[in-house]
Formats: sequence, structure tokens, C-alpha cells
Amino acid sequence: MKGLIFTEFLEMVESKFGFDVSDRIITKSNLPSKGIYTSVGTYDFSEMVSLITNLHIETKLEIPLLIQTFGEYLFNSFSSLYPHFFEKKKSSFDFLENLEEYIHVEVLKLYSDAQLPRFEISRNNEKQMVMVYYSSRKLSDLAIGLLRGCFSHFNEKIGIERKFLEEDGTVVEISLSKV
Repeated sequence: MKGLIFTEFLEMVESKFGFDVSDRIITKSNLPSKGIYTSVGTYDFSEMVSLITNLHIETKLEIPLLIQTFGEYLFNSFSSLYPHFFEKKKSSFDFLENLEEYIHVEVLKLYSDAQLPRFEISRNNEKQMVMVYYSSRKLSDLAIGLLRGCFSHFNEKIGIERKFLEEDGTVVEISLSKV
């Protein structure tokens, strides 16, 4: 997993829960990296699992909520770090339609070893879109948070329904409906 995800996660923890919580979850996680991340480095996914698990223990908040909250935070970071991804996009659906063919392609140019989820996207009409999420990491909660951040960025009210197509969470259908 790219270091940018780790650095943004720890920044979110510090901003929402404080430096002491961030320090404690790093210490309790017993990380091979010692919690020292660079945005271009690559780190084992198990480190993120440890950090999130210890944040859950520390805050008593449910893990799916923590991951979704991080997704929203991460989208805001992405929109600041990569404003060119948002140029000429007038809505969330316009942005999301370019996820696989443009945005993920550009991300892989920057981080060639990034392991991105895959999406199949179909736009039924101006008010409905279906995204099928594929990932061995089973982080559809992160995708939901990123989507919420996207909707907020474009100041839109869009409902989300999620259906697990594979029980283990590796394939998830996410239906979006503009309100």
C-alpha cells in the first residue's frame, strides 16, 4: 500500500483525535516501519489493518465508520493534491465516469506499483449510476467514504446502496442515486 495512504491516515487521526491518539496507535501497532512513512514508499497492508484496529480500540468507534471517515478525508486530500483530476468535471458522476480510464491510469503513472481497486461503472441515466468494486483488500467502506467526499466536493446529495456480490467483500455493487 502506498505511503501516501498511511501519511494521510495519520494526518486524519491527528486532526480528528489528536496527536496523543496517533502516537498511541502507532506504538500499540508494533509496526515494522515504526510508523515512519514517506508518501512514495510502499508498505504492507497489514500495517494499515493494525493502525485501524488500534484506532478502533482507542476511540471505541466502529471500524467501518472509521474507514469511511478516512475515505472522506482522503478524497479532500486528493482534490487538493491533484486538482487537475477535477478540471472540467461538473458533477460527481462526470468525475466517477473517468475513474478507471483516466484517474487510475494517471495514478499508476505517478505510483507504478500502486495496487488500486478496479471498478466497472455504468451510468443508467442522469440520476443513477452503478459501480461494481473489485479488490482483494475488501475496503468497500473506504470506497463509500471516498464517494461521500466526492459528493461533498461537488455539493450534491446522492444516496448510496451497497450490495455484497461476494460474501467476503471482494466484489461489491454500489448503486448511486441523485436525490
